[in-house]
Amino acid sequence: MKVLHVTGYKSLELGIFKENDPKVHIIKTAIEKRIKQFIEEGLEWVIVSGQMGVELWTAEIVLDLKEEYDINLAVFPAFENQDKRWPKGLQEKYQEIIMVADFYKPIYIGDYKGPYQFRAKNQWFVEKSDASLILMDEEFPGSVKYFYDAAKKISEDYPIYLITPLDLDDIVEELRMSDPDYWS
Repeated sequence: MKVLHVTGYKSLELGIFKENDPKVHIIKTAIEKRIKQFIEEGLEWVIVSGQMGVELWTAEIVLDLKEEYDINLAVFPAFENQDKRWPKGLQEKYQEIIMVADFYKPIYIGDYKGPYQFRAKNQWFVEKSDASLILMDEEFPGSVKYFYDAAKKISEDYPIYLITPLDLDDIVEELRMSDPDYWS
């Protein structure tokens, strides 16, 4: 696998309203762990649409990993100015990420026109990537269900790797056990 698409919940769907929420650290740790495994197996590119939440956190992770690994980040939003209605802090973070990403190009030129842009984006990501890593609880899939269902419909052979609530619980336990105070 050379190109991995990463997606998942938007921060609001996870009840996360501040970037310093402890849940963000757990989620980022889980994503980073999986991406590192893929890098060691030959991954070259991580592609995201740059939506707030899992996709922005993934972009931050990949940019940090560039210091240690030969990995590239590409951001392909469904349309231009997707961050127009976001909170100011997230707009700034998004703008910084697209400035330093290895590649940035909106799938559609211009602002949001309709839901067809999201459907086209989902198909585009399946066609342009070798697999997807998705943070999703299958019992409560939220908006990421649209991509998940589209990917399964477009190609039965398309590999989808999930980060589930159980995986996040494992990360919490790993973080707890790595704390020296845990053992005292």
